[in-house]
Amino acid sequence: MSCKTISSFLSNDETVAEAGNAKLYRSELNALIPKGIQKEDSVRLARQYINAWALDQVFLTIAQEQLSKAEKDVTKELEEYRKSLLKYRYEQLYVNERLDTAVSEDNVEAYYTANVNKFELLRPIVKARYLRMSADSPVLPKIRKKMSSDQVQDLVDADSLAYSSALKFTTWGNRWVDVASLALEFGTDYLTVMSSMKGGWVEMTDSTGVTSLAFISEIVREGETAPLEYCAPQIKDMIISARKQSLILGLEQDLLKDAREKGQFVIY
Repeated sequence: MSCKTISSFLSNDETVAEAGNAKLYRSELNALIPKGIQKEDSVRLARQYINAWALDQVFLTIAQEQLSKAEKDVTKELEEYRKSLLKYRYEQLYVNERLDTAVSEDNVEAYYTANVNKFELLRPIVKARYLRMSADSPVLPKIRKKMSSDQVQDLVDADSLAYSSALKFTTWGNRWVDVASLALEFGTDYLTVMSSMKGGWVEMTDSTGVTSLAFISEIVREGETAPLEYCAPQIKDMIISARKQSLILGLEQDLLKDAREKGQFVIY
């Protein structure tokens, strides 16, 4: 179909495509096209949907022709899916009404202490400052000097200079980050970053004269245990997940017990 034809489908109230005995109507197509987008984008999305719809119809037609009566009978599968979906929806309703999502710092620390072996690092994590700026910038030497300082005022000065002068600057809020995240800033892999590090500095200059520079103030290497502050978000998710599973297990046990007491579940 031409772009002109597809474009007209978006504004007229007619059948827009046929495949076998099936028809695709304009109202169905229009409902899938976001309002306010460019005409070219509308045409592209319309073409994609029409082709996908037609392919589904062609597959359905050939399946109807080639499969046996038994193979086309999906009654059992549909019933199993219906039961599974209803079970899942009730579990979600039950859990959402009862799940305690509040996790205290004491809860997190206790879990970390009891399961410290689970938090061995597969890759290093770092605390770092990163910037990208022209290699010949007159402020780069000053920023470089202050970035590695252990004096608070020097770091504040470095941040201020970098924010106003660098093409990009980030400190990750002085949080621990996977070294792979730092490597992304350099457009390379974390092994290259680690092998390039000298005295806490990683520096790379591209062919356009732009320097990517990072100072790594702290590092925990692979194989070592990640610090609690890095693991805390993951631990909170683990605790909540465990609570959720406990609720579901309790629900299952209560339902079976209730069914037995009511005579609705009997084992012969």
